Amino acid sequence: MGVDLSIKLGNLHLRNPVLVASGTYGWGQEYGDLLDASQLGGLVTKAVTLRPREGNPPPRLVETSCGLLNSIGLANVGVEAFIREKLPHLRSLKTAVIVNVAGSTPEEYVEVVSMLEGQPGVDALEINISCPNVKEGGLILGSDPRLAFQLLSAIRKATKGFLIAKLSPNVTDIVAIAKSAVDAGVEAISLINTLVGMAIDVHSHRPRLSTVVGGLSGPAIKPVALAMVWKVAWKVSLPVIGVGGIMTAEDAIEFLLAGASAVQVGTANFVDPQSPVEIIRGLKDACARKGVGAIRELVGQMAMENTSNSQR
Repeated sequence: MGVDLSIKLGNLHLRNPVLVASGTYGWGQEYGDLLDASQLGGLVTKAVTLRPREGNPPPRLVETSCGLLNSIGLANVGVEAFIREKLPHLRSLKTAVIVNVAGSTPEEYVEVVSMLEGQPGVDALEINISCPNVKEGGLILGSDPRLAFQLLSAIRKATKGFLIAKLSPNVTDIVAIAKSAVDAGVEAISLINTLVGMAIDVHSHRPRLSTVVGGLSGPAIKPVALAMVWKVAWKVSLPVIGVGGIMTAEDAIEFLLAGASAVQVGTANFVDPQSPVEIIRGLKDACARKGVGAIRELVGQMAMENTSNSQR
């Protein structure tokens, strides 16, 4: 009898717990010749905003010794073009399609979500609450529990669809933000988004990104992501999706043991487009070796005898 890799996130059913993260898999077409999307648990699209965005000027991508810095600036075609030009192909993929939604104001988020409401082929929405809120003087929507609650509550009223709140790690208390998302009525939480980082060219003495700072992803952020997943998974009742530095099946298992019900693979897609499939195979093999009949049996099963004094 084979290993059951299927996962249920509320009423969202995935064939396995491995998804590809927003911004690392394009619109699903870019990897068409490199990876069979039907093998994935799901695909998270690039961020979709109300209007098209060119993004930040180059240079906007810098490789570091243990990760990747990006300052793409949410470059995308806008929601109208997404529905018209990108969604038809996404509908043809035999995997769950999760649309990442971003904006500068709550009104923009709500309008994008309203336009996506009822669109065939959209299985869930991942709300990126790590974007600057222009009306609040440049504050990050996801850094304040009150602002996060207000935004997600407004979005909840605009859709009956499955909502996932994607949280920023650049906050004082990740659990407080997660609880505000729960109170607002989302069905799942994904974390983490990128950490703030920078790189400097020692020859020119200039920052290596046009925006000076950007988002750090890859293996460097895995310990931070793992800790935040553990903290949140033990404090909220919703499914958690772990994101951050997952390169191997062993990495994915760590997140599952910490409490994540599913994971997203991001930077690894740039290193090896076959990484998600290799991780899926690795999960199946690991479960078989351990005598685990279903992958969900691993969720939250980190032994706690050595962590009884830990602060959550």
